[in-house]
Amino acid sequence: MPTSTRRLGTIGLDTLVLVLAAGLLASCGEPAPPSAPPATAPSRGAVGAKGAPAAATTQADLQRVKGRWQRQDGGYVLEIRAVRDDGELDASYLNPRPIRVFKAEASQDGAAVRVFVELRDVNYPGSTYDLRYDAKSDALSGIYFQAVEKQKFDVTFVRIP
Repeated sequence: MPTSTRRLGTIGLDTLVLVLAAGLLASCGEPAPPSAPPATAPSRGAVGAKGAPAAATTQADLQRVKGRWQRQDGGYVLEIRAVRDDGELDASYLNPRPIRVFKAEASQDGAAVRVFVELRDVNYPGSTYDLRYDAKSDALSGIYFQAVEKQKFDVTFVRIP
């Protein structure tokens, strides 16, 4: 009898340890994914690919989208008058009359310059342009989301001389 009692006690202790370990692991859950570092401006010491300060290179690249752009499939005109240091654009959109630009911004997306424009006006309740600047063709190309019909279209804007 003493052997079986000790044996049950050992099995009971092993089981208890396993149950406690399982409970501890379950209470930990999965580790949270690492959060992305906050977007910050490059330090003054940062250097771009050509030896120029990284911030100056990015800002110069963003400035390339300034100008008047006409969509190839119609009379739609996107005018970008200024690019602020934070990437916000001073922009207007005409079809052929002005359509309210709610938000317009340029950003560096790897080696590409991205232009995002959101329209909010009659018949344009959140329609957007998500465009990329192509230096070789001097064009803005991407996707137009037509919010009323919930449709997406491939579009290209060419610079108006």
